[in-house]
Amino acid sequence: MIEVEAFRKASYDIDPIYVNRWSPRSFLDKEVPEDILHSVFEAARWAPSAANIQPWRFVTARKQTDRERFLTFINEGNVAWCKKAPVLIAVISKTDSETTGGHNQAHAFDTGTAWGYLALEAFRKGLITHAMGGFDREKAKEVLNIPENYNVHAIVALGYKGEKDLLMEQYRDREKPSSRKEVEEFMFEGTFAEK
Repeated sequence: MIEVEAFRKASYDIDPIYVNRWSPRSFLDKEVPEDILHSVFEAARWAPSAANIQPWRFVTARKQTDRERFLTFINEGNVAWCKKAPVLIAVISKTDSETTGGHNQAHAFDTGTAWGYLALEAFRKGLITHAMGGFDREKAKEVLNIPENYNVHAIVALGYKGEKDLLMEQYRDREKPSSRKEVEEFMFEGTFAEK
């Protein structure tokens, strides 16, 4: 079992959930109960959004036929490990809004926040999540019947964590929490300054 403390340590006082949540690739062949899955989306429901538009949408694949449909637009390198995940999720945002009368400039920002809430609640429920950017967005829109005024941002694998020896050898060394930049590397006071 991975000891997160060996790879990560917060520099400032925060809740341990932020440090302990990471993105494993090894999934158990174990279904996620519907009530637990719905509670994960309940957390996403309560994310803040500009003008309360709530532009996020999620398409889930739990049945084998639906998961196989997702695998048609996910890059081969990701398919190698995510095909074992019991749930695949397309993270989508509506780019326009009747409230604003046109383009919703905050659609991606707000949807990213909802995904963050989802990921933290999943971890709290004993699940793991791994978001992927490696997929064909246009094909995903076609296969999932997503209209033009929506963007597909990520595909998320969700389920219960397996041991790294369940992975193909090429992924085993990567099956550990990643580090993060220090706050001082991305927080600027007054004006922006590239470091």
